[in-house]
Amino acid sequence: MHRTELDHSMLPKPGSPPVRWRISDGLVPYSDAVAEMEREVAAIADGTAGELVWLLEHPPLYTAGTSADPKDLIAPDRFPVFATGRGGEYTYHGPGQRVAYVMLDLKRRRQDVRAYVAALEEVIIQTLEKMNIRGERREDRVGVWVQRPDKPRLPNGGLSEDKIAALGIRLRRWVSFHGLSINVDPDLDHFTGIVPCGISAYGVTSLVDLGQLVMMPDVDIRLREAFEEVFGDTINDA
Repeated sequence: MHRTELDHSMLPKPGSPPVRWRISDGLVPYSDAVAEMEREVAAIADGTAGELVWLLEHPPLYTAGTSADPKDLIAPDRFPVFATGRGGEYTYHGPGQRVAYVMLDLKRRRQDVRAYVAALEEVIIQTLEKMNIRGERREDRVGVWVQRPDKPRLPNGGLSEDKIAALGIRLRRWVSFHGLSINVDPDLDHFTGIVPCGISAYGVTSLVDLGQLVMMPDVDIRLREAFEEVFGDTINDA
């Protein structure tokens, strides 16, 4: 069954508390974010903390997932490179990109990794739809893509496509961490230092590149609405 055909709802069991929703100002160092995720995931797994979605931006950096191929790191000295335990290959994070670290207890939802990935994709697709952008899945590529009829066609005659959002997840004791990133207005040239997610045939775009002159808080509002439609209620993190 294709991911588009899966049930994208990942609502929690009745009586579950709402998901904490946290937004950090400024640029959060990657190592600090990983350490905080580790603490939160351990507490969620132990039942001493509620689930959490954490929105932030990082300073410019590259991350290498568990499937990263060293040859896909084109400019190793351009930005710091962090090995990370999430799935996937090389990604870029930097200012103008909304990163959402999603820490959910799938035992309260569905213990189905493929359905969870599809649900995160659905959150991105619904977020984009609220801004009049059609985001699409591709069965052979994780993430969310937009068609670019304004660009030259691919060698096979198909429409050009650009990636607008990336996914990378990890599970520990059925608690998720890492998550997704949506390109709002990053410096797209920064992606040229890697082969993003190991895929060289397609480009990278952003909301602003597509003509949507939105601010990060506008994206956050729509992202939260879409998250609640797929995963359930949220509450501001104290």
